[in-house]
Amino acid sequence: MNEAQLRECAEVVGHDFVDWSLLVRALTHSSYSAESPDEPSNERLEYLGDAVLGLVLADEMYRRHPDFHEGLLTDLRKSVVNETTLGGAARRMGLGRFIRLGRGEEAAGGHDKTSILANAFEAVIGAVHLDAGTEIARRLSLRLLRDDIDAAVPGLRTLDPKTQLQELTQDNELGAPHYEITDEGPDHEKTFFAEVLIAGRVRGRGSGRTKKAAEQEAAAQAIESLRSGDA
Repeated sequence: MNEAQLRECAEVVGHDFVDWSLLVRALTHSSYSAESPDEPSNERLEYLGDAVLGLVLADEMYRRHPDFHEGLLTDLRKSVVNETTLGGAARRMGLGRFIRLGRGEEAAGGHDKTSILANAFEAVIGAVHLDAGTEIARRLSLRLLRDDIDAAVPGLRTLDPKTQLQELTQDNELGAPHYEITDEGPDHEKTFFAEVLIAGRVRGRGSGRTKKAAEQEAAAQAIESLRSGDA
């Protein structure tokens, strides 16, 4: 990869590297390294970038949605930091044409494979983190993923724990979840408590300032119980 290509890629990414070798490594797929043993792959940078993106998105969702409980925040983060979304972001950027691939992977269309694109995206974020620090990597991540972050909440119905629990119990023929609500405190400052029963057994409990918040927390706990195989 020559200097002109590197600078074009840096422009696509939106970061002018001090250490250009970091960008080269971020663009080096393991198939290329297998054919050129002196060229390390982007796997370590991918690992680092995944951690940086996880923190950035967790922080962003936490700040944007102070009323969301842990389960929803986790699902929102996962709706952005995943192979499909990151691969799509890399594809929009045109990152694929800069990725260094082995001959076989290149012949198989690796430049447009979602998994390879997603891994390269994470590796680039890891490279920016090492080159310029966490804050620059944070700003870049939020800019590149802005549309995906904005689109995450409108699709919240599919992430809603009550909806997920309804689908989970239906798929496993467990019957519809039943919620029992109690409350305590004066009218202007009530706390609601929810229990969700599945097949007559309490599977989750939750509390909150509204009935909905309590039910969502109870549903999230029930999902965890069912998925963990708790008898």
